[in-house]
Amino acid sequence: QVQLVESGGGLVQPGGSLRLSCVASGIIFNVNAMGWYRQAPGKERELVADITSGGSTNYADSVKGRFTISRDNVKNMVYLQMNNLKPEDTAVYYCRYTTLTISPLIYWGQGTQVTVSS
Repeated sequence: QVQLVESGGGLVQPGGSLRLSCVASGIIFNVNAMGWYRQAPGKERELVADITSGGSTNYADSVKGRFTISRDNVKNMVYLQMNNLKPEDTAVYYCRYTTLTISPLIYWGQGTQVTVSS
């Protein structure tokens, strides 16, 4: 019902920046949340940041002050501006979409690799 496609991952030096993008297509609910999760090798998938359709945001403590999540409701896109990247940010980053309904529906993108070289 909802398809998510991420882009913008790649290789960057410590202290550098990347901007991830995710576009959602399909049936889009008016009230929803989109976010970014990441999973490093051998670790669980964790929340990086998310944002509701109304613009409310939250961030993992590890990225506060460095990452900024934003969205374009006209284009059904969400972005993650990643500044001052650190080697520990290396992970596969996944876009997530969820409806904010009584029975939420959750959709995941395929992931995009972010590698921060040391």
